[in-house]
Parts: sequence; structure tokens; C-alpha cells
Amino acid sequence: MITVSNIGIQFGKKALFQNVDLKFTPGNCYGIIGANGAGKSTFMKILSGKLDPMAGSVSLGAGERLSTLSQDHNEFNDETVINTVLRGHSIMWSVMQEKDALYLKPDFSEADGNKAAELEDKFAELDGWNAESNAASLLSGMNIPEEMHQKLMKDLSGKEKVRVLLAQALFGNPDNLLLDEPTNDLDIETAMWLENYLANFENTVLVVSHDRHFLDSVCTHSVDIDFGRVRMFPGNYSFWYESSQLALRQQQAQNKKAEEKKKELLEFIRRFSANVAKSKQTTSRKKMLEKLDYSEIEPSTRKYPGIIFTPSRLPGNNILEVENLSGSAGGELLFSNINFRMETGDKIIFVAKDTRSISLFFDVINGISKQDTGTFEWGQTITTAYLPVDNDEFFDNDLPIIDWLAQFSDDSSELFLRGYLGKMLFSGEEVYKKTRVLSGGEKMRCMISRMMLRNANTMVLDTPTNHLDLESIQAFNNTLTNFKGNILMSSHDHHFINTVCNRVIELSPKGMIDRSMDYDDFIVSPKVKELRAILYAK
Repeated sequence: MITVSNIGIQFGKKALFQNVDLKFTPGNCYGIIGANGAGKSTFMKILSGKLDPMAGSVSLGAGERLSTLSQDHNEFNDETVINTVLRGHSIMWSVMQEKDALYLKPDFSEADGNKAAELEDKFAELDGWNAESNAASLLSGMNIPEEMHQKLMKDLSGKEKVRVLLAQALFGNPDNLLLDEPTNDLDIETAMWLENYLANFENTVLVVSHDRHFLDSVCTHSVDIDFGRVRMFPGNYSFWYESSQLALRQQQAQNKKAEEKKKELLEFIRRFSANVAKSKQTTSRKKMLEKLDYSEIEPSTRKYPGIIFTPSRLPGNNILEVENLSGSAGGELLFSNINFRMETGDKIIFVAKDTRSISLFFDVINGISKQDTGTFEWGQTITTAYLPVDNDEFFDNDLPIIDWLAQFSDDSSELFLRGYLGKMLFSGEEVYKKTRVLSGGEKMRCMISRMMLRNANTMVLDTPTNHLDLESIQAFNNTLTNFKGNILMSSHDHHFINTVCNRVIELSPKGMIDRSMDYDDFIVSPKVKELRAILYAK
């Protein structure tokens, strides 16, 4: 249990939040949400003790342990993988180190023997004798095989380090668990494993994430940082988002009577209560929503970008035909024997064990890279807009944002360009900001502006939610769901995939799997599992 009493913090003259009084209790998972800069990570640092508030205090239950997900991926570079996980239980690790050091003493005395006995008892109380097998089990869930457990952390890839550090945070069944962006760099299978783990976790969890499917799957409550306040609501992210949008529509409908608004909100809560996600917390979550005071729901101050794709013409019947395509990078075959025809209305999610294969495939069909074998042909009516996974080369200059966008527009007037940049929340003097110093999220919003200018009828999107905040992801998602053209995309965002795509193609060095079905059905399909076993057989 974590108790927050009257905490507040500000940087300079700006107060992020003040007078925060909250209690986080076992058996619940709290999603910390808020616009960029609202103070989500700051709030988590205060809870973890890494940052002192300017007022108030944070306390844990008596004898409780708190664990956090390390954001320094190089902190344990000289440690083995298994020991990095064991370090997650700092008390047990300290006992183990002290005990082992005693046994190594050349002049082991009777006093040392008594001390060692005490430490052995403590070690047993902490379940130390099962520690390595428990750590190995966590690593297996993170797709870190046993042969890697004795490797040094510095010898792992960045994505492998993230999974080990996540296992470290989970190790030892901490009483309180703080996870800041835990699904970053996780493949969808590992993210699903984590969802299931947290759904059955009996202690207290607080999580910050841009993955809406993850938030919806694990969270019993949403903690919204807005209006300079930190407020807690029962329900997951989707409930918070839809209720805040309803409150906004009601606010805009000035002529609607208070009684009508109350009735509409209560009906919304009733419907959402009947459709909460399936999990062990479903019954209690339903009761919490039914008890929610309708007057607590209010519009958010967040700004959502206006992502609008308007094809200059609808695509014809011939969209894209791919025959016997194969591609390599650095002498390594990434995909081969790729054959498919894209149909009208197709919105295809591309998946692969090695995501480099998807990026290479997208580069090939956009004429950026050359294939090894095979052909591809776009239909005559097709115009494409491509969002690559790496966009740094577009910003290797000192152009102001407005001049940068002018490079891709037939109309270079400031009024015209400001219209597009304004939709992406660049206003006033911000349009003169130099592109070289933009953040990852700002670069993505510039790239989306560039795409909007093309008026394309076919989108090729390589992990489009990278670097975007929840508001931008939601706006992007809504637009693509209603897009009248065709889409080829990759993504780690489960919700994005489920709501946009109607066809799945998996690429591999030995061939492909192609199914017209929802992604959730693709994951559990026995036939797909059978085909994947053949594709990846050694």
C-alpha cells in the first residue's frame, strides 16, 4: 500500500500539482495518465523516493518493499543476467552477498558461524533457496532463454536488456510495483505475458504507458494528472477517455438541461460497467463504476492533434501486387517468397519475429531499397504516403519547421502551411523552431503533417505510434479507423492494430502467412500456430 499525503511540487514558477492526497491499495493497478509535461514521471519519481516533493510525504505499509523498473539500461552492464534479476530483491541480495562472503573467509570463526546461521535463517525466510529458479522462470516469460542467463548484461541487445530489467522489477513479488513505460521495446507476445502477469498480481501496481491496450487490460483505476491536480477514477483508460469526451460534448451543448446531462452520463456508466474487460477484477471494477459520482466526470484540458487524411481520389481495384519478393540486409536474408495481392479496403498489419524485415519490405515497395528477387507493382490510381521507422535523415538541417514543411508542398505560403502545422499543435512562434532540436514526438508530428499534404489514398506506416503521446496516438487511431483508402503498417500498439486492421501478413526468411482476420483471432488461431511452427522450424 502507498499513501500520498498532501504532496506538491513545482519547477520554477510552474506548479505541476499540489495538495495530492491518495491511497493506492493491494489488488489494484493504477494507470497514471496525463498530457506530455503534466508530471507523470515526476509523480512516479516522488513515489519511488528518487525525488523529494516540495510539500507532503509518501509512506508504504509497515515492512513493505517497493520495486521500480530501471530506466538506466547500462546500470548493470558488468553483471550477469541472472544476478541482475536477483538484485531486484535488494534485501535478499544483500543477505546472500554477506552470507557468501562469510563462507569465503580463510579464518572462519565461531562468531562467523553464528552470524552465518542467522543469515541462513533470514535467507530461507526470504525464499532465497528458490530465488534462482524463480528468476529463471521470469526470464523465460520475457523470452530470455536459459543459455543467456550467465551472459553479461553488456553483451545483450538493447531490447534484451529491457526485458531483463523488467524481470528484475517483478522479481521477489514486491508489495508495491512502479512501472514507467514497461512495454517499450517489448514484442507483442511478451507484452501479453506481462498483461496476464499483472492481471493476477495481488499487490499494488502503478504504471505509466502509452500502450492503451495494456492500460485497458491491467488497470482497475486511472490516475489523471490535469488542471494542476492528481485525481483518481475507477476504470481503465478507455473508460476515462470516453467519459471525458462525453463530458466535453455535453459542455459544448450549452442548451442541454442538467437533468438530461445526468441521465446521459449515468447511462454511459451503466453501459460501460456491463462491458468492462474480462479479468479477475471485473466484478469489483463493475461495482466501482456504478458507484462513480457522475458529477466527477469532466472534460480534459488535453489538446488532440487534428490528423486528417483526405485522399485526392479513391483507389481503384488494382492496388498492389507482390510476386516472389525477397530481401536481405548485411548478407542476412530477412524475407523471401512473399506473394500477395492487396484488395480494395484492405488494411494490413505486417508482423515478424525480426522487425527489420518489415522495415526492409516497406523500403523496397517504396523504392528506397532494392529487393533480391521478385517484383511489385502499384496500381495506376494509387498514391502513397510513407512514414518510415527512422526519420532522422529528414531533420538533419537547421530549417525552421515552417520552411521544412514547405519543401513538401506546392503551396509555400505561410498561411497555408500554418494551417497544417496548427492541426499538429504547432502554433505561434513554434513554427520557427529549428528542426534539428525537435523532440522525437515533435518530429513525428512534422512527418504526419508531411503525409497529410500528399492527399494519398494508400498509407505505408512503419510503427507510427513511436514517440507519440496518448493524445496523438488516439487521434491517429481514430483517423486511420475511418480512412477510406488502403493501409500497410507495422505496430507494437495492440489496440491500434485491433481497431484499424482487417488482414495480417507475417514475414519470415522462409516465407509468409497471410490471413484476412482480426489480429486477436490471428494470435490464437490453431492453423496460424501450425504454420508458424513450420516457418520457424530449425
